[in-house]
Amino acid sequence: MKLQIIRNTCPRNCYGTCGILSYVDNGKLIKVTGDPNHGFNQGRLCAKGYAYTQYVYHPDRLKFPMIQKPRGSGNWTRISWDEAYTIIANKMIELNQRYGSNLALGYNKFSGNLGILHYATEGMFNSLGPHTKTFGNPCAQTGRLAIKNSFGDNYSSVPENMANASLIVIWGSNPAVTNVHQMKFIYEARRKGAKLVVIDPIYTETAKKADLYIQIKPGTDMWLALGIAKILIESGKYEEGFIEKQALGWDAFKTFLEKNLTITEVIEKTGIPLKAIEELTSLYYSIKPTVTWIGLGLQRSHFGKSGIEAINSLAAMTGNLSIPNGGLYFVHFDVEQFPLTLLNHRGPDHPAIPYSREIDISDFSESALSLQNPPLKLLWIASRNIVSQDQNLKAWEELNKQMELIVTVDLFMTKTAEQSDIVLPAASHFEEEDLHVGYWHYWLSINQKAIPPFYEAKSDLTIARELTTKLNELSPGFSNFPADKEPIDWIKEELTPEMMELYNIESYKDLLEGPHQKKKSNIFWEQEEQIRLLSPEKIAEGEQFHDALAKENEFPYQLLTPQKLLKIHSQYEMNPWLHSGDQEMMIEISDDIARSHNLQDKMKVEVFNEHGMITGRVRINKLLPKNIVLAPQAGHDPINQLIYVKNENDQSESSVFFYDSRVKIRKWGEAHV
Repeated sequence: MKLQIIRNTCPRNCYGTCGILSYVDNGKLIKVTGDPNHGFNQGRLCAKGYAYTQYVYHPDRLKFPMIQKPRGSGNWTRISWDEAYTIIANKMIELNQRYGSNLALGYNKFSGNLGILHYATEGMFNSLGPHTKTFGNPCAQTGRLAIKNSFGDNYSSVPENMANASLIVIWGSNPAVTNVHQMKFIYEARRKGAKLVVIDPIYTETAKKADLYIQIKPGTDMWLALGIAKILIESGKYEEGFIEKQALGWDAFKTFLEKNLTITEVIEKTGIPLKAIEELTSLYYSIKPTVTWIGLGLQRSHFGKSGIEAINSLAAMTGNLSIPNGGLYFVHFDVEQFPLTLLNHRGPDHPAIPYSREIDISDFSESALSLQNPPLKLLWIASRNIVSQDQNLKAWEELNKQMELIVTVDLFMTKTAEQSDIVLPAASHFEEEDLHVGYWHYWLSINQKAIPPFYEAKSDLTIARELTTKLNELSPGFSNFPADKEPIDWIKEELTPEMMELYNIESYKDLLEGPHQKKKSNIFWEQEEQIRLLSPEKIAEGEQFHDALAKENEFPYQLLTPQKLLKIHSQYEMNPWLHSGDQEMMIEISDDIARSHNLQDKMKVEVFNEHGMITGRVRINKLLPKNIVLAPQAGHDPINQLIYVKNENDQSESSVFFYDSRVKIRKWGEAHV
């Protein structure tokens, strides 16, 4: 067979959503490269992308459906797909008969694969009628609501335009690790003379490349932004014309900063010296165009939302929102402009239950435990590794005990799969069709099926179609999922005339020739639109919470868990090209913590709080703030065992506040001496 070159799209939860060219010889994937027609990654991939050939054929990939008896025992037995479907379908039908509805059936699915056709899981459950479903976004909900409060809608500038900025201020993001393709646009801007500022508690790989690095205390970004705004107001160096026409709440904002905030307070709260604040203030006002990049890490504390709104307000004051090559960067949610036919599939009505039962994915375990009439009894897990990534694991343990059936769909035997009754082998994106739009850039791309499935792996859509068939065989009319529709049918439904016009295509076949960018006239923030400035009431709320948290002394160290270069959460951690063996976790601590506990490099330590304990080896980081403990995500002994999040506010108002977690540290075994 002739060598084939096929278009794929990386579906990982990453800024890139990169275009891929896959080289296939006799049905085997032999090489991958970046697609040069994709305007964001421009023919390049990250290390994880180039390792896909090993990822796809990894010997530890799940090959067949398996059942475990009893749950958690490790006693796995291979079963056929028909046996798996029969067990699952019978349990669904029995629970329906027991409780008179499908509310005892639920799923927990998020971002392990961001393809639009992976909404087949939600579509499959919708086809059953009212059930238990998730809502929310554990990664970006806080920032999304902050952007919406400020601008009324989506707002994130075109990434490629950053190459023409004169000042780039990166606030709580580390693109040299988490968004490597954006770095080429940053480097291009710097070659043209642009300055780079990085604001981060950690001296990151991106910070090492900056002209100005500002080390800020975690969670105090609001005060830095407000401090700069105060200096601009007092010196009269702000865009009066813009403020008069487009800024809502200006008088209250200005009066509060003039009368209720001092630069001394800003210095005390942020830990930033006056000279650095003044330097950043001067840059913000004197240089145009300036872009401000708000990272996802910034929102992972109780005052992250107010911090983002304060930064939005600062960007507006300096007149950089609507000028060419200026603007603000967060992420966008353009995927919601598509019909999302699978996600929005309407199931049959129930005579007594008008809607599905919804619980916030950010507080799933505790919320699910509180459900009654009926309790949750069947849980379907897809595109997630809960045990390595979620929080409140003790509540998850309790929830698992009440489950009568847990089904996990994945490519590998993850820690979550190990705690399931049935695991189903998932297809990789090289083994299925899909459609993709990023949440950072504005390119639409298709994913073609490049190779046959790995052993008996199946896509989420195939599983939904086949399980529906089994359900209706055992109980006619149980599901109304359109099992006869092929992947291309679903793709065509997403490409409505409006969406094709927006992306300048005439049919899906245009995407087979290369990705297409959204028309830029539909991206830019319009000059006549308004921004709502951060209110004094929200500033006061943030201050009260900050002061309360500062008094917390029982667990003196703040735990930060940023992403790593060669993993995305727990994804890729099994790939030997990227990771050698079962490496012990490295716990980074400051000189101050090391001295306080008489610790040295490579010593074995325990990091703990009231929720759990993990072990690792010390790595002393002389540039780490004195009260910070830095640990990677996932791994053999996942750090999320220490993270408990109970939000006193409405859960729909926030992402998970990982970075409010606090810990202690001690030498390994010290507690038992």
